[in-house]
Amino acid sequence: MHRSAASVLAGLLVLGLAACGQQPASNTDTEVAEAPPPAVEASAPEASQFTVLVGGVEIGGMTVTHTDDGYTVDYEYRNNGRGPTLAEDIGLDEAGLPSRWTIEGATTFGNPVDESFELIDSEASWTDSTGSNQVIPAEPAFYVPNDTSPYWLAIAARALMDAENATLPALPGGSLNLTEIDRVTVSNGETSRDAVVYALSGISLNPTYFLMDDRAFVALITPGFSVIEAGYEGEDERLRGLAAQYGASRFADITARVAHTYDGPVRIRNVRVFNPATEALGAPVSVVFEGNRITAIEAADAAPAPGETVIDGDGGSLIPGFTDMHAHLGEQGAILNIAAGVTSVRDMGNNDEVLSALIGRIESGEIAGPRVTRSGFIEGRSPFSSNNGSLVETEEQAVAAVAAYAETGEYFQIKIYNSMNPAFVPAMIEAAHAAGLRVAGHVPAFTNADAMIAAGYDELTHINQIMLGWVLEPGEDTRTLLRLTALRRLPALDLQSEPVQSTLDAMAERGVAHDPTLAIHEALLLSRNGELSPGTVDYIDHMPVDQQRSARSAWADIATPEDDANYRGAFDQIIETARMMHERGIFLVPGTDMGGSFTYHRELELYQLVGMTPGEILAWAGQGMADYLGHGDELGSIEPGKLADFFLVPGDPTADLREIKTIAMVVADGRVYFPTEIYPEFGITPFTGVPEMTTAQ
Repeated sequence: MHRSAASVLAGLLVLGLAACGQQPASNTDTEVAEAPPPAVEASAPEASQFTVLVGGVEIGGMTVTHTDDGYTVDYEYRNNGRGPTLAEDIGLDEAGLPSRWTIEGATTFGNPVDESFELIDSEASWTDSTGSNQVIPAEPAFYVPNDTSPYWLAIAARALMDAENATLPALPGGSLNLTEIDRVTVSNGETSRDAVVYALSGISLNPTYFLMDDRAFVALITPGFSVIEAGYEGEDERLRGLAAQYGASRFADITARVAHTYDGPVRIRNVRVFNPATEALGAPVSVVFEGNRITAIEAADAAPAPGETVIDGDGGSLIPGFTDMHAHLGEQGAILNIAAGVTSVRDMGNNDEVLSALIGRIESGEIAGPRVTRSGFIEGRSPFSSNNGSLVETEEQAVAAVAAYAETGEYFQIKIYNSMNPAFVPAMIEAAHAAGLRVAGHVPAFTNADAMIAAGYDELTHINQIMLGWVLEPGEDTRTLLRLTALRRLPALDLQSEPVQSTLDAMAERGVAHDPTLAIHEALLLSRNGELSPGTVDYIDHMPVDQQRSARSAWADIATPEDDANYRGAFDQIIETARMMHERGIFLVPGTDMGGSFTYHRELELYQLVGMTPGEILAWAGQGMADYLGHGDELGSIEPGKLADFFLVPGDPTADLREIKTIAMVVADGRVYFPTEIYPEFGITPFTGVPEMTTAQ
């Protein structure tokens, strides 16, 4: 999703610290016909009021007002206690290109927005959260704001309709491309109108889908989120279903191009296999698999049988597949996780039906993706609810939700969320444990980690959820952004104090595991406007323009030098707390809550600050997580009889863990993928070449 629409979707696509989901799948197939957009001569009347919905629930709105030379736009929503607030003033030239654009407000996590663009005498200049720049474009170009409302799509679409080949250069980089993919009829219950569904692409990982009636904006649609002309809210579910179909068709097409299966055995020769038992690489060998099972490990120079597919490992390292323990899986994340060697995930909350459909597509081979271990998401209904999973209002409903998840036989655990009434939790845990389900979750508002440990949690989610209990005052509400902004108080906390030590002692004594999600805390606490976020430095130059700008924007409102110092100090305290947990023997699990993929590599890297060695981390992220989820007999190590889930890197990650960021090949459930073939599908510059392959004679 486009970063300009990131203000639109930040609270939904970045779960972190507050549960969200990526683009989900649908259970139906649609062939998407691609054609250039038609010439548009007439303009349909355009509405001024639009409704923002997530999962069918109204969460905000957008107001568009025409001015003498453009528009003003007011845009705001709140989901899960947070969301953007933006006010825009936009001027257009005679060609419909932006001549000025000012945006004020705040992003989903509170970073102030004070963005401006001007085009004067052919010179374009702009200032956004990443800094300032000015250029004289060689040809007419469209400025794409860094933080904006969805209405920028309509403005861009009209300019692209008039452009040659429906393409325009974009500022600050890349190009915008408009493609018609469908035509639909929408109704407000009284009248119907025809609309064209467009895909806008070129500067981000995936196209953005939206509807136009001639030149009038009708809706932005994603599988879980929509912005729809007021009066047409009844079309939300159908349009979100169409968005899911468009995405499903795109990802299925990509998978058909990049997933390789071979008749007969496949031999990966001359590789050093990582052994989680020794936390080290072995001598060079050949690994043979057939179908989705490893069949043999032989000498590096063993002769292949006739007909075998031989892949030259060139002395590289073969590492068992990783598990992201905090995913909210969608189709984009599914494919990009595979490319990153993340061959399994634990989903921590999703739309249950669409996740089931996505799992079916992955298991059938239609869409590339990891194995999925499921969590049943249960949230209390409140004005701050996360609109996901099961929403409940009473203890009876909460216990019934536990029973419903247990009855399917498809869930590893339940996950309890922020707005749950703490009084309901003991009964929920009792029901879950009786049904053989584990219990994980946030610390609900108006209680603390100690109470949840005493109630019987098996695992606590997010390290801030534990640490807030040591710094909050009674009655403070963590259903709001306070659960993030209160982290500024952490530098003053004495980690040797009795409350801290008591909580850690209780976790260790009761065997309560912890999912810290370190990388998302790093992004929240250490990202600064105009500076490259530290977790992105090793890969960001390979990413589309959109992601590069995002990596140079702060998440939080860093208003003063004191704020800057406190947020930096908070991250230091988080790392020290995680180190204390590790030393006490509290079982930690590596999860991202940020889609995995490149972020998962950073998540693992951060555990070196906790005191873990590269070899220890590799063993823990593979065999350790497979054991924790009950899959250790099938996954986690590379040995005959186990499932073929592993990846190849040219270097030695036991010496330098950063080597896991450069992957030449991934095998997931016996299917072979080369990231170099996957990444261009998302506008990502590849990191390696493709290994040499032959067929033995």
